[in-house]
Amino acid sequence: MRFLRSFVAPLMLLAAGAAQAASSWGFDDAKLTVSAKKAAAGAKEKDVRQFNDKTALTTPVVLESSDSLKLLLTAKENGNGKRPHQAFLILREPTSGLEAPFPLTVKENGKATVEIKQSDLPVQLAIATSHLKASLILASFGSSEGFKKDIFDVEVKRDPTSAPITYEKPLRYGKQKEIHHIFRGDPKSPPKTVSLVFVLAVLATVPVLFLSWIVLGANLSHLPKALGAAPVAHSVFFGSIVAMEGVFYMYYISWNLFQTLPVIGIVGTAAFLSGTKALGEVQSRRLAGER
Repeated sequence: MRFLRSFVAPLMLLAAGAAQAASSWGFDDAKLTVSAKKAAAGAKEKDVRQFNDKTALTTPVVLESSDSLKLLLTAKENGNGKRPHQAFLILREPTSGLEAPFPLTVKENGKATVEIKQSDLPVQLAIATSHLKASLILASFGSSEGFKKDIFDVEVKRDPTSAPITYEKPLRYGKQKEIHHIFRGDPKSPPKTVSLVFVLAVLATVPVLFLSWIVLGANLSHLPKALGAAPVAHSVFFGSIVAMEGVFYMYYISWNLFQTLPVIGIVGTAAFLSGTKALGEVQSRRLAGER
């Protein structure tokens, strides 16, 4: 009994290993052809090779700018033709590790095909100087082991007469260089010449004002009576007008807007309240017939 028991465990391991080895994906009847894009009818392909999953091609396949690479094979699970869930031919640049997958068109019986032109290659692979590694991936649901293996190499040859391909790095978000921003300086006063012109224009209105009073008959004899009737209102009203001009002057030479607006609010309120009283006193004299 001990002798039989000692054989049970190894036999079970061997059976499991055999079942696992048998349950796997592979391919057969692979045919690789390279033909020119504008080949004449009936012309022979430039390169034809046949292989299977047990043997890989030893010499690289040359793919020129006008060539088309076509791979036909039969995907098999446990030796039977079947359609896998995943079937890709992957071209890989060995130095950088960049890959480009090309899906195979597979029928239910496992017949698969894929065609690749040089224009289908990404820029990184099209300008590669080393041979590209072509690997085949076959896998599906279930316990069967998938197939992934390098099956041949591809040598990409560019047309020397065509325009060279340039690679532009894509936009990637990340840490950028430090930005040194220079803010504009504070606004400066206009040139003195311009300022003097406007000052003289304002001062020129003063003689015009007095001349208008003389022509229209301004009565300065009412000034003592007005100040006697409402001295505070007339004084504050006149002072607020002068103060408002002073505020504008300070804004012109040094103040900013946030300093100017509160002062304008205070002076404007004083002018409104005192002006109501002062102009009311003037109206009362007008209504009394005093001109």
